[in-house]
Amino acid sequence: MTGTTNNLSPKVTVIGLGSMGAALARSFLTKGFQVTVWNRDQSKAIHFTEKGALLASSITAAIEASPLLVICVSDYKATKKIFGTGGTVAALRGRILVQLSTGTPKEARDFDTWAHQQGANCLNGDILAWPKQIGSDEATITISGATDIFKQQESTLRALAGTFTYLGEEPGASAALFSAVLAYLAGNWIGFCHGALICENEGLRADELGLLIQSISPILGAESKHMGEVIQHNRFNDPESTVKTTGDDLQLLLQHAEEAGISNELPKFAANLFKRAIDAGYGKEEHAAIIKILRKAG
Repeated sequence: MTGTTNNLSPKVTVIGLGSMGAALARSFLTKGFQVTVWNRDQSKAIHFTEKGALLASSITAAIEASPLLVICVSDYKATKKIFGTGGTVAALRGRILVQLSTGTPKEARDFDTWAHQQGANCLNGDILAWPKQIGSDEATITISGATDIFKQQESTLRALAGTFTYLGEEPGASAALFSAVLAYLAGNWIGFCHGALICENEGLRADELGLLIQSISPILGAESKHMGEVIQHNRFNDPESTVKTTGDDLQLLLQHAEEAGISNELPKFAANLFKRAIDAGYGKEEHAAIIKILRKAG
């Protein structure tokens, strides 16, 4: 080990020092924890010693340094490779693993089972923030796993985010909600880029589109809340906007793309989805009723 720290401070090991893992380590250091760091590329870890972190010489040493291990690598597959060497597995006994790498609900459940087989406890979490937001009130982290383990580590983990949402004991719950959020973001990102493409083609500014979306973001947030309630309680009647109205608008969006000679991938997909909902008899219902079509897919 290299580096200096206060031996009376709570101990935590951060495994993985990519942009997000590095942000986690910095937040723990800033808030007075005794931090041990380890990364496959040790050159990324060396400068943390200047900030008071201990640099583990091996993954086994990193595990043995702290009772709490916070893992943030590319995915669960990378975690498996890291922990699958030498005496690493034996060192996990009695440790608490907080897995903040990206994975599917099944991977989270499998990792939880594997951790318990090694005599360790596990929490699986997901970060809803950019690295620069870690440690601030802007950051949100969801987490699932054993209630008693979460309560035991909650005060430590709150060093990483202003909002920590515990989703219960089912190990895959956090990964499932993250996947749901990612689905929303994917549509949002693709939709914005298609909008920017329209702006470019028409001589407008993409940054002005960004400012417009920012200005109506409270409305968009309220709409997301409304859609969640509509779907949860199966209340698709008495809509402010119908599947038919939205479907007609999307046909115009598709027509515009074809007239302008720009990509029609997004409007073609969206228009087709709403047309299928109209053809299925949902045209007069709330536009969230397209979920009925998605439920039948595959």
